[in-house]
Amino acid sequence: MTTPIKPIISIVLMTVVLAGCGGGDKPAPGPGPGAAMPPPEVDVITVVPGKATLTQELPGRLQAYRTAQVRARVEGVVEKRLFQEGSDVHAGEPLFQIDVSIYKTAAASAKADLVIARQNVERYKPLLEIKAVSQQEFDLAEAKEKQAEAAATRAAEDLKNTTVPAAISGRIGRALVTEGALVGKGDATLLATIEQLDPIYANFTQSGADLLRLRQAVKAGKLKRAESAKVELLFEDGSAYPQPGKIFFTDMAVDPGTGAVSLRAEFPNPRRDLLPGMFVRIRFPEALAENVIRVPQRAVQAGPQGQFVMVVGSESKAMPMPVKTGDMAGGDFIIAEGLQGGEQVIVNGLQKARPGTVVKPVPLDTQKIDTPVPVVTAPPAEKSADKK
Repeated sequence: MTTPIKPIISIVLMTVVLAGCGGGDKPAPGPGPGAAMPPPEVDVITVVPGKATLTQELPGRLQAYRTAQVRARVEGVVEKRLFQEGSDVHAGEPLFQIDVSIYKTAAASAKADLVIARQNVERYKPLLEIKAVSQQEFDLAEAKEKQAEAAATRAAEDLKNTTVPAAISGRIGRALVTEGALVGKGDATLLATIEQLDPIYANFTQSGADLLRLRQAVKAGKLKRAESAKVELLFEDGSAYPQPGKIFFTDMAVDPGTGAVSLRAEFPNPRRDLLPGMFVRIRFPEALAENVIRVPQRAVQAGPQGQFVMVVGSESKAMPMPVKTGDMAGGDFIIAEGLQGGEQVIVNGLQKARPGTVVKPVPLDTQKIDTPVPVVTAPPAEKSADKK
């Protein structure tokens, strides 16, 4: 049986008309799941030429300001250890006690011999005047007195050395002998080591070629000598030690084996945060440069084609720009080539700033780069962005 077509068309038209008349009061639908997302925000800086203090950052090792070895000066058996390992000790503080019995006896005997020798000299003086003894006998008595004095002094010193004192103030390490050990037999046995940690040294080296290049640049007027003598210390994680130091020693010769000059910095260490042997980095000012462009380390990336930064270009699109870095200025790179000034360089949000991506630049809060962390990634390829 065939269904009439005209009634069906009339019903459909009537439904459409009713829907159009009755839908005016409903709100417009919001964007669906497929609607375009807003452009991601990125932190940017607008680079401009200016003055900068060029710095050098070199690896180094910490060394105690002073080191003293605690050794046994007399032979004997260790009776007591009088300190706590790893504690701070003061100069003259007793550290070990060696058995004193034989040294007490020797000191008493030497003292008695000295008394007898002095009595003999006093007895010979009036006898010499009346020629009852010869001058030779009197001289011999005096010589024995001097020998007895030397023996008594040595015995008293040995008795004193049975208590082993600290030579300097500092932090003492672990004891290298235990109670009951025989020490000082044939040599001065090493008992412990004391290290003075406040202040503390940082030893590092600088290339002789870099030092010569810097001096030539200053001499030619391209750079000016840095006025500040403060030295910064950076830990392995990149964090900075809060107290500045100063250059304490510079070797006047270049090591022929390494081509480097030895330097030493001194840092205060009241809380003992710095320990000998720690690996650190030393950052110090070298010269002043004018009309240079600097960017945070984290803004500079590296790839097969070399170094580059991401900038916000036309139509607010992120684009890579090749650069070449030169010296350092604190935690920033000095840009030798690639930037002219006025570019908006992306510092934070680099993972969202793929080439050709529309971004929303936001001025960088400088507190976010107090501790710069270099970011090194492969340069984003245009093809990869197209595939995404």
